[in-house]
Amino acid sequence: MFKIGEIQKLKAVKKVDFGIYLSEENDEERILLPRRQVPEGLSINDEIEVFVYRDSDDRLIATVNRPKLTLNNLGLLEVVSVTKIGAFLDWGLERDLFLPYAQQTRQLHAGENVLVNLYIDKSKRLAATMKVYKLLDRESPYHTGDMVTGTPYEINDRLGVFVAVDNRYSAIIPRNELFGEDIKLGHPISLRVTKVRDDGQLNLCIRQKAYLQMEPDMEKILKLIDENGGVLPFGEKSDPETIKKYTGMSKNEFKRAVGHLYKERRVKIESGKISAV
Repeated sequence: MFKIGEIQKLKAVKKVDFGIYLSEENDEERILLPRRQVPEGLSINDEIEVFVYRDSDDRLIATVNRPKLTLNNLGLLEVVSVTKIGAFLDWGLERDLFLPYAQQTRQLHAGENVLVNLYIDKSKRLAATMKVYKLLDRESPYHTGDMVTGTPYEINDRLGVFVAVDNRYSAIIPRNELFGEDIKLGHPISLRVTKVRDDGQLNLCIRQKAYLQMEPDMEKILKLIDENGGVLPFGEKSDPETIKKYTGMSKNEFKRAVGHLYKERRVKIESGKISAV
């Protein structure tokens, strides 16, 4: 039996004008590899690796092309078009992959990337779903302090940003770790593991450890001072929300960076304001 959505080895059993038929060992069922897909020199009884899916007429067909996604695996795919019934994704084959409207978790636009899982729907067709939270692995090889690459795939205003590390492992950037950062869904970013939870899910942070983050924070403050005519209209004693809104830093991070700038005599602190020297 052919495995739809998977790469498999099949044997060439019959040549015809429009291609070559393939079959599994000791199996009478056959599947067509179209002529334009047949490699030069392929002979009867030769084995060949192919991917099996359904063509535009809903017939099972083989291809030597490699899709960007195989059955029950996750991957980032580009949205080609959006219709009333769903979206179509580029997965490297002639026929775009269908993402039903019911399997979308947010509004989509052509050109953006989405993290999806490939599955077989009730009609036995291959389709994509954005509902990947429960499909992500919670047994990762990472530990607190490790740097990882993750793809943000969903924003929850209450909890934070859900992330797929290596497009495989379950993770989250908690809401209190966002610091006003502009998170773009479908765009992989570098993150730091701050905690491995009891259930295996990773807690992540966009910012580096304090000693590594110090220099970028100092440069950011100097840039903000320059953009505001040489002075910041708030200081170390301002409320945390004001500091976070304008700098994307926690109050402690802001005070630490300002303190270093002051020690280096690069800023002045007076009357609740911070200005350039």
